[in-house]
Amino acid sequence: MVSEPAFSILGPATPRSPVLLAVPHAGRAYPVEVVARARVPMERLRALEDRHAERLVAQAVDAGATAIVAHVARAAIDLNRDPREIDPAMIEGKLDTDGLLATGKVRAGLGLFPRRLPSCGELWRARMPAEDAARWIAEVHEPYHRAIAERIEATRALFGAAVLIDCHSMPPLPVRQAGGPVRIVIGDRFGAGAAGAVVDLVLAVIDGVGLRAARNHPYAGGYTIDRHGRPRRQVHAIQIEYDRSLYLDAALDMPTARIDDCGRLLAAIVAELGTLLSPDLPIAAE
Repeated sequence: MVSEPAFSILGPATPRSPVLLAVPHAGRAYPVEVVARARVPMERLRALEDRHAERLVAQAVDAGATAIVAHVARAAIDLNRDPREIDPAMIEGKLDTDGLLATGKVRAGLGLFPRRLPSCGELWRARMPAEDAARWIAEVHEPYHRAIAERIEATRALFGAAVLIDCHSMPPLPVRQAGGPVRIVIGDRFGAGAAGAVVDLVLAVIDGVGLRAARNHPYAGGYTIDRHGRPRRQVHAIQIEYDRSLYLDAALDMPTARIDDCGRLLAAIVAELGTLLSPDLPIAAE
């Protein structure tokens, strides 16, 4: 397992904003046993990362928001997957296959434990011992989501409502229609994760800075939204996907000065959501 904490909680001990940020895929901690099992070079494993996405939340945290940022690399375990999204062919030893979910993500090789990438095929030279898989879930996945749930409840107790923004980055999308490329995608699981007013406000803030955004296509959100979004209880969860070319260099590897603009946009979204979720301005659960 990793020698450093699996994740960090950034921001004030007592929530000062009704908005919580999560960053599940920017981790760059690669445990020794994961590297030893890899059949591909490290740069292939790093292709799974949302490179430097943790820096997108810095300005919002400075303004009083809380962020839960994973350190464990996605190649080791994907924190935006259901713990049952496991490909049994990856596991050595006894596994309760009756409880597993054979989702499209699993079939594509991108389940809880990523198996393959289109650019390089199979990632691993050997199967993962079942006891290691169970330990990853118990020591990383569940504590991460428990921390999110606990912070949401603390926030809702103070403000009467909470919004979780699950922060990701995506490869540049192809231009499919007039108006230029979509640069940001907001996912709300087609309305299941958040009230429409929450998503409408986020899209309006993005439009206000001249960026084109889409809703739910091609990314509608994943397990984090499914697990934590409860709009009827005034707990709203959305996913935000930044086009990596907005803040990374041409190789989509290192951040550029534009990362500050992206962070400023996210901080503005957090601030506007804070106003929307003021106790004096209840919003309807849809």
